[in-house]
Amino acid sequence: MAQRKLGRVAQQRKAMLRSQVTSLIWHGRIETTVTRAKEIRSLAEKLVTLAVREYDNTVTAQKQYHNEKGQIVTIEVTNDQPSKLTARRRMLAFLYNFKEEKKEGESKSEYRERTKDVKHPVVEKLFREYGPKYRKRNEEKNSVGGYTRIYRLGPRRGDGAEMCIIEMV
Repeated sequence: MAQRKLGRVAQQRKAMLRSQVTSLIWHGRIETTVTRAKEIRSLAEKLVTLAVREYDNTVTAQKQYHNEKGQIVTIEVTNDQPSKLTARRRMLAFLYNFKEEKKEGESKSEYRERTKDVKHPVVEKLFREYGPKYRKRNEEKNSVGGYTRIYRLGPRRGDGAEMCIIEMV
């Protein structure tokens, strides 16, 4: 598949695109050049499409284990089905891992308690926020895709590169 070279060698280009796609998903919008935004758009839309297809493919199972007193404890766990697990692994292979930010006035123990279950917040954001949101949107409009929008800002001061804001719709 042909793609823009963006004036970089392959490793640098892939790392830059991974970083910008991760930032776009995490923050919802970023400012970049138009040519980079066009590349980011295709990569981000593929990841969102994966999330839309797979976000609710889970199965509930009961698990038994012995606690420290030797008693058998039964709990219900929610596991991914194989297709969702594959989608999750593809996202993990591409996206960088951001740490959840500490909220204002939140203590260290509260932060730890809030984030202990979430190992990969960017992937969880795709499955928990973007998946349901865009599936609902797709059903209402009876269409797929179009999850990003590009606003042109004009030339950058210095080198004159065309700048834009790319955001999740």
